[in-house]
Amino acid sequence: MLKKGNKLYSILTGSCPKCHQESMYEVKNPYNPGTLFNMHERCSHCNTRYKIEPSFFYGAMYVSYAVGIAFGVAAFVIAFLLLKATLVQTFIAIFITLVVFMPVIIRLSRNIWINIFIHYDPLASRA
Repeated sequence: MLKKGNKLYSILTGSCPKCHQESMYEVKNPYNPGTLFNMHERCSHCNTRYKIEPSFFYGAMYVSYAVGIAFGVAAFVIAFLLLKATLVQTFIAIFITLVVFMPVIIRLSRNIWINIFIHYDPLASRA
């Protein structure tokens, strides 16, 4: 399922959307303080430019909203429906989930956004 050449591979691993050979981020760990937004300018393998235009990743904010909703709904289902928590406890669970997973949501959103515009090229992965 997670093989190179699959968009899901690039989205979940944060690898170059064109060749899937290198991480787009300088530090892979999104919880490393101060390095959440630090990205390489270009892929060292296929020379793909990650920041296609100035403010390119502003579009990722819209994706971030949808991903955040998905995390919130998952927290609601787990807390309220599976664990039978009260509404207040469920609200707290949703809040904590969104705060804890904020760096992951931000990176996932960026990965989804860039994968919409740049597609995998098998020739670039061999170069």
